[in-house]
Amino acid sequence: MDHPRCWPSTRQSGVIYCRDSDESNSPCHITSVSQGPAAPQPGLFVQTDAADAVPRSRASGPPSAARVRRARRAELGSGSSTDSAAPTGTTCRGRRRHCCSSAEAETQTNYSNVKQVSPAEVRIGPMRLTQDPIQVLLIFAKEDSQSDGFWWACDRAGFRCNIARTPESALECFLDKHHEIIVIDHRQSRNFDAEAVCRSIRATNPSEHTVILAVVSQASGDHEEASVLPLLHAGFNRRFVENSSITACYNELIQIEHGEVRSQFKLRACNSVFTALDHCHEAIEITSDEHVIQYVNPAFERMMGYHKGELLGKELAELPKSDKNRADLLDTINTCIKKGKEWQGVYYARRKSGDSIQQHVKITPVIGQGGKIRHFVSLKKLCCTTDNNKQIHKIHRDSGDNSQTESHSLRYKNRRRESIDVKSISSRGSDAPSLQNRRYPSMARIHSMTIEAPITKVINIINAAQENSPVTVAEALDRVLEILRTTELYSPQLGTKDEDPHTSDLVGGLMTDGLRRLSGNEYVFTKNVHQSHSHLAMPITINDVPPCIAQLLDNEESWEFNIFELEAVTHKRPLVYLGLKVFSRFGVCEFLHCSETTLRAWLQVIEANYHSSNAYHNSTHAADVLHATAFFLGKERVKGSLDQLDEVAALIAATVHDVDHPGRTNSFLCNAGSELAVLYNDTAVLESHHTALAFQLTVKDNKCNIFKNIDRNHYRTLRQAIIDMVLATEMTKHFEHVNKFVNSINKPMAAETEGSDCECNPIGKNLPENQILIKRMMIKCADVANPCRPLDLCIEWAGRISEEYFAQTDEEKRQGLPVVMPVFDRNTCSIPKSQISFIDYFITDMFDAWDAFAHLPALMQHLANNYKHWKTLDDLKCKSLRLPSDN
Repeated sequence: MDHPRCWPSTRQSGVIYCRDSDESNSPCHITSVSQGPAAPQPGLFVQTDAADAVPRSRASGPPSAARVRRARRAELGSGSSTDSAAPTGTTCRGRRRHCCSSAEAETQTNYSNVKQVSPAEVRIGPMRLTQDPIQVLLIFAKEDSQSDGFWWACDRAGFRCNIARTPESALECFLDKHHEIIVIDHRQSRNFDAEAVCRSIRATNPSEHTVILAVVSQASGDHEEASVLPLLHAGFNRRFVENSSITACYNELIQIEHGEVRSQFKLRACNSVFTALDHCHEAIEITSDEHVIQYVNPAFERMMGYHKGELLGKELAELPKSDKNRADLLDTINTCIKKGKEWQGVYYARRKSGDSIQQHVKITPVIGQGGKIRHFVSLKKLCCTTDNNKQIHKIHRDSGDNSQTESHSLRYKNRRRESIDVKSISSRGSDAPSLQNRRYPSMARIHSMTIEAPITKVINIINAAQENSPVTVAEALDRVLEILRTTELYSPQLGTKDEDPHTSDLVGGLMTDGLRRLSGNEYVFTKNVHQSHSHLAMPITINDVPPCIAQLLDNEESWEFNIFELEAVTHKRPLVYLGLKVFSRFGVCEFLHCSETTLRAWLQVIEANYHSSNAYHNSTHAADVLHATAFFLGKERVKGSLDQLDEVAALIAATVHDVDHPGRTNSFLCNAGSELAVLYNDTAVLESHHTALAFQLTVKDNKCNIFKNIDRNHYRTLRQAIIDMVLATEMTKHFEHVNKFVNSINKPMAAETEGSDCECNPIGKNLPENQILIKRMMIKCADVANPCRPLDLCIEWAGRISEEYFAQTDEEKRQGLPVVMPVFDRNTCSIPKSQISFIDYFITDMFDAWDAFAHLPALMQHLANNYKHWKTLDDLKCKSLRLPSDN
């Protein structure tokens, strides 16, 4: 062993004896062990192995000095007297070679006992700390039973221990080791002044977190016990009345470890927190509960123009106030934070120069002892205003940061190149004259959407403002953009109803949940929504598919696929047949570990719960959405962004997304006080019902439970994805989903395409949050893809949805309910106008964004052709689906 335990000897003065001193950084490990002219100089370190020859018998107590001296003589090979000395300059390791054969096993056991003490885990708030074994320094001028007691107490506790004989060697040892506990012999003053030793140690920086213990003599019976105040004034923390019992010394050390040492360890860890605060870019101020300033970080000093020495200890009321705040603002803030609540808002502060700056301030009360508020922590950021910009320039100029600011500004300008100059993107032509100046290419449309939500305008303004802003403002605006892109701020503002009644009524009917509600009316489904599938025909087999159906399904991968032909030949049961084909192509049964029989049974149950009496929301619509979803999943960029679980979830979501739809809008159900509206609190009523019923129908019978063989984790993930996609089809959050897709997918992708040299990370299409946006956008586009179908299909779908809205208006009038979409009166409605409004308001921007991602030129051409068709009819004042001559 390289660093064995050592035992102190009365024959050596001014040297240090070490147990487990393997971490010593002292360059001096060689000294004499004799006294006299050749004695070592104060402060030199000695590592000896004398204790290695001493058998450890805890039952017999600490060894006597005579036993120790005999052991040392045995180690040094001397059989004479206690005054015998080794040759000057002998190292401890050199001496050890003479004795290791007789004591090596005992030495290793002793050494490992100390070394195997597990580091203690300590928590301070959210921090988890690991405390190394405690180091103890014993300062005794000579060996006696008291120093022996502490020595063996350290051994029992697993502490690392050093002994110093002189003040000089004690100080040098402490500066090298930074001991947590120091024990100083205060019983006699003839060897050294204990209080002077304590003061000399306290004068050093490392002593801030050290506990110093004074060993004092027992008071005689006729003397009053001395006051501890002189000891405390000298720098001692505790007093120990002499007691050489190892147990008494051990108890004292353990109490110190779990008390003062543990507390000092936590305080020492706080230095890392203050280091973080000092390097934080945001201004931080900490005050007492009486608003006396206790701490400010350098960022606060720079922002306010003060030096911390001018602020610490002052009350906030002493500092100059800005006259731009409203009169009662401070009272409002104090009332809030005194209740233990956090306050945040805009506040004007006055810098030392007298200038007022606008800050966004967050003040957090900190609860301390007794459950009372002990501190207030204020986090302050500059608001982005013209005046503040000038102040920021001034702050940077005063602090000499101009060069750094310029380089940072250039970097931020490069990063902000993701804001694309729309005018620089060329347009491609269209066969539709009315569309030549609009909608192409799709990427250009993303930055100039015809109906722009307020939040999109804000983001564009901020992007423009960043270009010529200093670094601090640019960083602040980046944070603003991150917040704006992840909050519920995406719904656009509608114009007045007089501008376009068709659009207003259409949007009002689709994007509100019955805001014009009447009481006392109820709408109840006339169909049993939980239709038992026990009466259904037995599942068909793949060989039972008639040739005419099989021939139609051969073309199901094409966008030109005619779903109405499949509806006719399957007797309004297209979902089962198309579902079998599509699910087989994507390997759904293999992924779910279910049989084709189970899948067919499930498809039959789902299709049976669609209302064939609905003009539009029936199983043919579900099959159409399934077809569109499968088509989108085949696109290269979509396929590369999603995994198989996403694909399976998307196909299932498309299949069930409108199951048990009553042919009425959410607004109608809310106005009618339907059972579903009550159940789902007038929020996403139908979409919530579709998902809930789909899972109920699936799991209630093992014969059609397609999820029965997948593990719980896969099922939970799959279920969550299906629910999220179906809920995304609810129109009240349409613009939120589209704008999030544009800002998180399209714009970063466009920046990459243009070869931007920005430092931002490339688009992470495979990030979970982006995969969610892609799946939402995909099912939304599939759900309303009718205007992008070939013209004949588009016209058929337009007629069906119009008929369903006509029927709703008729029923609203019969029941005396608010008419949600007055323009959909079958006697007066212009179907071309309604289609134009729907395309303009909902379809164009969404499909521009989706096309920019998935590359769908055929769909965009169909959209242009169909828009031209409706526009021609409207120009001719025709209100029907086709011109009379075409009919």
